[in-house]
Amino acid sequence: MVKHDEFKLYNGVTIPAVGLGTWQSKDGDEAYNAVKWALEAGYKHIDTAYVYGNEKSVAKAIQDSNVDRKDIFITTKLPASVKSYDGAIQHFNESLENLNTDYVDLYLIHAPWPWTNVGEDYTEGNIEAWKAIVDLYNQKKIRAIGVSNFHKKDILPLIEATGVKPMVNQIRYFIGNTQPEITKYCQENDILIQAYSPFATGEILDNEKLKEMAEKYNTSIPKICLRYCYQNQTNPLPKSVHKERIQDNLEFDFVISKEDMDYLDSLSAIGSVKPFRS
Repeated sequence: MVKHDEFKLYNGVTIPAVGLGTWQSKDGDEAYNAVKWALEAGYKHIDTAYVYGNEKSVAKAIQDSNVDRKDIFITTKLPASVKSYDGAIQHFNESLENLNTDYVDLYLIHAPWPWTNVGEDYTEGNIEAWKAIVDLYNQKKIRAIGVSNFHKKDILPLIEATGVKPMVNQIRYFIGNTQPEITKYCQENDILIQAYSPFATGEILDNEKLKEMAEKYNTSIPKICLRYCYQNQTNPLPKSVHKERIQDNLEFDFVISKEDMDYLDSLSAIGSVKPFRS
């Protein structure tokens, strides 16, 4: 069963093979219910971020569940605008307080630059933030560390400055937009790719080619999307606030043939091809 499968990070920490994304899940009942339903369905990984503004609702749902904290993998992220050592420590501690926990399982730098300055060089600030995150990791306040939306040129300075490479790089990844250059680099260097927006924020769900593929496997387009990510050794993070879809997204226990995977790999420009979002 996929929902019980895991990826192993290079430091030995295991991460559930599928997680619930909470981007754009509104703080309050919407985010609370999404996490509550996910945990009831069997999810063990919840992905949030400081800037999503819903960490407290995520925490409340976890606390109200019958699942032990140690059995839940919580990811959160340092805001993309924070590019200093002290700022990273401060925001991490705020996330800990919001999440009502004394550690997080995975902590990521949300992007290599502030969202208001996409593409600009913030190498020195990223290094300072990464040093703080490495220190928090060494203090065992974080079980695994990584980045999001980073290219190879953004990752290398972190490794050179600290000797510690990210364990994860969370990127926009879906059929027709797999960012092959950074994906290849990460997978060759034992950095797990997490696939956010595996449904291209919904743009992919009416694609005629994928409808045909789903009919062939007697399944749905979302399941084809998730299985594609999983078979490409990436960790999909489907987002939904609807109970039935949350439950459905956890089950994709079938195999896409190599021929069909090759066909899906050949597709391009399904949905927006912009590489990032906030």
